[in-house]
Amino acid sequence: MQLIIDNLSKTYDNGVKALQNVSLEIPKGMFGLLGPNGAGKSTLMRTIATLQDADQGTIVLDGLNVQSNKYAIRKVLGYLPQQFGVYPKMSAEVLLNHLAVLKGITSKTERHEIVTSLLHKTNLYEVRKQNLGGFSGGMKQRFGIAQALLNNPTLLIVDEPTAGLDPKERNRFYNLLSEIAEDTIVIFSTHIVEDIKELCNNMAIINKGQVVLKGKPLELIDALKGKVYQKNILRTELDYYKSEYKVINDKLFLGKPIIQVYNETPLGDGFVPVEAGLEDVYFSQINEY
Repeated sequence: MQLIIDNLSKTYDNGVKALQNVSLEIPKGMFGLLGPNGAGKSTLMRTIATLQDADQGTIVLDGLNVQSNKYAIRKVLGYLPQQFGVYPKMSAEVLLNHLAVLKGITSKTERHEIVTSLLHKTNLYEVRKQNLGGFSGGMKQRFGIAQALLNNPTLLIVDEPTAGLDPKERNRFYNLLSEIAEDTIVIFSTHIVEDIKELCNNMAIINKGQVVLKGKPLELIDALKGKVYQKNILRTELDYYKSEYKVINDKLFLGKPIIQVYNETPLGDGFVPVEAGLEDVYFSQINEY
């Protein structure tokens, strides 16, 4: 089972090229789609989820063309969008039951079993009678996953699901998605590098509507081995170093600026080699030199 995206492009009416010849092969398991805000991630997710059409290209899920078989795809699709609204005065149990009816689960007995199982799986059973308006951000995200799993999907899309979650809720969400991905294609779209590092065996980086890098996180990190260098500098020197070197990241440590640069050969002048990480892979692709 796999999802094949071939030469997908989308330009909006205002001239923004949201997707440009995007091609990906996504196998079963967790696939990370990493990129800055506005890179085209949400456009790609909505297109896969049959919520909008591409200008060109194809999407095929397990041999089935997504664009020409939208109804069939929706029956096996779970989707948690970036902005997920709930009815604040309804309980988790009541709303999940209502959504199950809308998804075609008409048998009361079957619906009760599915809803109860998902409330347990998402660790919401104990608060099932509580109104959703009183849920924390993490609880709402877990409810979002519960509704996305009502039809036992073969493809699950989650768009920026951990934004705004505290570390405890984020870890709980990681564990839930990892369990789901054992039998499902899960596309995890985010701008948070740590999410991909923790969860995904395969990934792609998208920037300005184009796939700029794809592969396995550990292999991509290994490709940078011996090519990342670090140096403490003065604030006033930052522009100079950015003009002279491929600066992939600049940050503060104890209030003092540190730069990391990419270079194929060893550097002197106070630079020291550092172990590369997925963050370095990401910034080396999205930063313009």
